[in-house]
Amino acid sequence: MKSNKFTPSPANTTNVKLPKELQPLVEIMAANVHNVWAQNRIQEGWTYGLIRDDYQKQTPCLVPYEQLPEYEKEYDRQTALETIKLLIKLGWKIEKQ
Repeated sequence: MKSNKFTPSPANTTNVKLPKELQPLVEIMAANVHNVWAQNRIQEGWTYGLIRDDYQKQTPCLVPYEQLPEYEKEYDRQTALETIKLLIKLGWKIEKQ
């Protein structure tokens, strides 16, 4: 059996402050993150089920973003937030046209 020696080292974005005008973008991106995840699961043969069952490929998260439990939404929000913060850290400017 192989040992997993992988140690994740995401970019440190703790000092990046999200501008107020980008706050709504976090929720929009979080919903899209969920939709991409759901689309991939469906393509892999997953279906909706009341409890997660990896063997039968069922999950209760195959619902619209708005119907997710708050803790699941928060997971997607963190992914979106960290992506935006990384872009800012790397010098990108995000503005709405």
